[in-house]
Amino acid sequence: MDEFDVMGRIKELCASRSWTYYRLAKEADIPYSSLSTMLHKAYVPSIPSLIKICRGFDITLAQFFSEEDDTAKLSKKQKLCLERWDKLDEQSQALALAYMEGLADRQNEK
Repeated sequence: MDEFDVMGRIKELCASRSWTYYRLAKEADIPYSSLSTMLHKAYVPSIPSLIKICRGFDITLAQFFSEEDDTAKLSKKQKLCLERWDKLDEQSQALALAYMEGLADRQNEK
């Protein structure tokens, strides 16, 4: 069995959310110095620290260790969008998608 790269996963989740490590420390309610030490010295966090980090990311430990669960990479807002999307019928989904495409085009024009 291959060894799971805990620090690589933390870095991956930060990158997928465009979070700084400082933001993760704030969200996880851990000192930035502790997180920095973990990241730069490849120090693997304790289980209580890892639980705090997962809470900061708003994911479970199972999602953290799952290599197949892409929902762990989603922000709270992205998860909320998907929850709302799933409640729409096919026609409403098409309208929502068209609206988002229009917003994205408008954003690109600026």
